[in-house]
Amino acid sequence: MARCVTRLLGFVMAFLLCAATAQAAEFYRGKSVTLIVSSSPGGGYDIMARTIAKYLGRHLPGNPRIVVSNMPGAGGIVAMNYAYRGAPKDGTFIAAMQNNIPFEPLLGTPEARFVATEFNWLGSPSVEVGLIAVWHTVPVNSLPDLKRREIAVGSSGANSTPSFYARLLNETLGTKMRIVVGYPGQNEVYLAMERGEVDGFPSMFYNTLNATRPNWRAEKNIKLLLQYGLEKEPALANVPSALDLVTNPEDKQLMQAGLAMVTLGRPYLMPPGVPADRVAQMRKAFEGTFNDPGFRADANRMSLGVNTPKTGAEVQKLIEDAYRSPPKTIDRLRKLSLH
Repeated sequence: MARCVTRLLGFVMAFLLCAATAQAAEFYRGKSVTLIVSSSPGGGYDIMARTIAKYLGRHLPGNPRIVVSNMPGAGGIVAMNYAYRGAPKDGTFIAAMQNNIPFEPLLGTPEARFVATEFNWLGSPSVEVGLIAVWHTVPVNSLPDLKRREIAVGSSGANSTPSFYARLLNETLGTKMRIVVGYPGQNEVYLAMERGEVDGFPSMFYNTLNATRPNWRAEKNIKLLLQYGLEKEPALANVPSALDLVTNPEDKQLMQAGLAMVTLGRPYLMPPGVPADRVAQMRKAFEGTFNDPGFRADANRMSLGVNTPKTGAEVQKLIEDAYRSPPKTIDRLRKLSLH
């Protein structure tokens, strides 16, 4: 009798799954899905989004067309605010966000008018690892050297990601990085390193380095002093990891909370309030896209750094864990972010 009941339940679940898939197919068939990118055209987030869009519709029931457009502004906050309050909530809107944006309310940014944990997170194609890099002529060769000798590191502004991580590492590891602001972006900092204007860059992401300056490591133009993230980069086994070097428990909590945005990679979301079955279908479609051989080949060809994709549930947990940080840790984060 029990076996019959189990079989019956299995048939019912299979029927409901097929029915939900059919309904999703009917919903998406003939429609377009808008994919908003929170940054300007031509950057890493934009290129990744357009590559994903090429394959995503194939993994959705009904094979809708994916249309990519850009919504830059306030470092991505404009797009995030729109996704929270103004975007369609029927399953036809998704967004690619810079990985620091979900944490702006946590850092006390007044312009961030959204609740990050209420979004439906869909996944991320990669995990980022940050690096402290110095030009090869700088007489600093290790982390102990960086604790003894001050270096000048380039950044765009006092509240930018490079500045935040320079302050975080100075605070937790005792490094001596003096932040020089005013550079429009990382490419300008790279040129300043080549000219000797600054010694290094405190927030060089491994995937970006491979995509934009693939010759630098091969020609030994830079020295990598430290890697940081909640996960290590296997290709940099000889570069020490920041989390391994923090001994004070409160500093470790601070670093773990601060590094969540790095590990988030390049996250995708749906607004709050989207029907659960469409969120489930979209999460499944992203997983299918990340594992699609065609997508993988395109990403490798363009050095997009698709390494260890994260599911929507994993991204959701990462964000929720950061927001559950102790109040003292959050207070220290806000002081480091200068908000």
